[in-house]
Amino acid sequence: MDITEELTIGEVVAKDYRTASVFESLGIDFCCKGNRTINDVCEARDIDAKDLVGDINAVLTENKKENINYNTWELDKLAIHVEQKHHKYVEQQTPIIKGYLDKICEVHGQNHPELFEVQELFKISAGELAMHMKREELLLFPYIKKMVKAEGSDKKIAPPHFGSAEDSIQKMMDEHMNEGERFEKINEITANYNLPKDACGTYKVCFGYLKEFEQDLHLHIHLENNILFPKAIVLEKELNKENSHA
Repeated sequence: MDITEELTIGEVVAKDYRTASVFESLGIDFCCKGNRTINDVCEARDIDAKDLVGDINAVLTENKKENINYNTWELDKLAIHVEQKHHKYVEQQTPIIKGYLDKICEVHGQNHPELFEVQELFKISAGELAMHMKREELLLFPYIKKMVKAEGSDKKIAPPHFGSAEDSIQKMMDEHMNEGERFEKINEITANYNLPKDACGTYKVCFGYLKEFEQDLHLHIHLENNILFPKAIVLEKELNKENSHA
């Protein structure tokens, strides 16, 4: 893959997820705000675009582990993957992280009152994500799977009762943006999950889980915003065009 400054950061990561590490190291949002070009991001952040492209190419050259090219997956397979891997991860880790946050707020809250804000932000995020994922699992993803089955066949599918895939996707992307901003705030409050000197073992585990949760959320949102959703919108338009000519 030739990396140019005109590529969007979402396109770069969609081609090879290993490049996400470069953007994450600079605090650049490649998932919710993946539609920005490398050049635009560098201008906004006062970063040398050539240096950033060089760092990306270095990762592609040096990292020899096998890359999972999600960009080549069928949409139904990708939707199932997101649900089984990332949705389940959120469901499993949410109560664990809540429990750890409760403990460190109780023990360290007096000396670190910022923990209560982190606790509240995560609580809100957990509730919003739970509803968001259910809407995907019960409405959007089943419709995407129907479209994949209908592609290339004479079978017609009725439009979804929720309007269109494109409308639903826009709402999902807006919700992704909200979660991205919430975790940006958590990251800011904790100074990128930097532990204070008086941090106990529970404190360390909690921040470790929070950081891992944010990283998984980045990949989760990236797979939807930059790969699954754009392709689903294109497929819907193609099917609608075929139906109108039938």
